[in-house]
Amino acid sequence: MTRTTTAPGPSPLVRWTREHRLLAFFGLTFVLSWWSWPLWAFDLAPTAHWPCGPLLAALVVVGVTEGRAGYRELGARLLRWRVGWGWWLVAVGTPLAVLALAAAANVTIWDASSTGLAGIAWGGVALTAALRFVDPLDGPFGEEPGWRGYALPWLQARRSPLAAAAVLGPVVALWHLPLVVTGRLAPFGLVVTAFITVVYVWLFDRTGGSVLLTLTFHVAQGTVPSAALGFAGADAARMDWLTGTLWIVLAVALVALDRRAWGPAPAAAVASAADGPVRA
Repeated sequence: MTRTTTAPGPSPLVRWTREHRLLAFFGLTFVLSWWSWPLWAFDLAPTAHWPCGPLLAALVVVGVTEGRAGYRELGARLLRWRVGWGWWLVAVGTPLAVLALAAAANVTIWDASSTGLAGIAWGGVALTAALRFVDPLDGPFGEEPGWRGYALPWLQARRSPLAAAAVLGPVVALWHLPLVVTGRLAPFGLVVTAFITVVYVWLFDRTGGSVLLTLTFHVAQGTVPSAALGFAGADAARMDWLTGTLWIVLAVALVALDRRAWGPAPAAAVASAADGPVRA
């Protein structure tokens, strides 16, 4: 008589992760990003916040829950560039337009001092932008594959785009908390982060789930700081308020004016649920 053996099933941890992949992703993101915060408080670590947390968490959770198929799906989103040239203009031009409008208001209404475009070292800006596309220790590449490449498609598997943004926005805002504590981000920046998530969701869905476009948007958003335009002191602080307010206004306008964008998410922007149901 031959004895047949049954291959062991997945461990309880793997089963839990597959059933609660979003909780696993969010929890691991915070652990990998915040682990040095207590050490930083005692001058034992160089930073309290690691921007690569979302990227690393996505890679780990995808490996546990979906394997190669999940990596192919994530990679396809990162390389999705055929979205129409108009959307490339939106991704690059919108952050620059917000910055330009805020700068113009700062100068004309509050008489702020600025060197304008003449003060910008364009070679340095181009190099910084190129590095931000590939540096996992900077915000764009450290965040976008996780927040938009992994979490958002799974959130939209069970929620509308607006509901997904309402979940993701506060999480991303809270994730930035160490930057507020260490003085690298004003508290108002957390509110802006929650609202600007609506803009990211809109761009992601309108481009058929392209993380490359949200990555480009993120790079353009922060590559030219207020200091490059010559603002300093109170004028620079006012720029943060002006740009933040404009982002909030834009997010509200997109919800109000582009109603079709907030219906069911396009299939290309929703994760495949072939591996079973996903719980929050």
